[in-house]
Amino acid sequence: MSAEKLFTVAGTATNPNGQVKARFANDLVARIKILNKAGCTNINLIELPSPMTKLQALQHLQSVGITEGDAGYAVANKLAEKTKIAKKGEVKVKATAVKASAKAEKVTA
Repeated sequence: MSAEKLFTVAGTATNPNGQVKARFANDLVARIKILNKAGCTNINLIELPSPMTKLQALQHLQSVGITEGDAGYAVANKLAEKTKIAKKGEVKVKATAVKASAKAEKVTA
């Protein structure tokens, strides 16, 4: 994916089976209606200060204090997952010393 999707709403909600998940959307009211219709509870969504990627939104959720209980665990878990994915794209370069040959030393001397 060349350009990551941006979201304006993020938070958590509990599925009918009791699982707490991180949620992302671009329309707060529509997302709340969808979650209610699906039987979700403990819906805690906030509008983000600017459009953000999922990784940025999760970092923002932690900075505003969604760090306690199941919601905090869900945010931290998803943040760890997204950070791991983001690091996959990074390339590590290891520098090695170059040894000069005896011929090269004689030519330059």
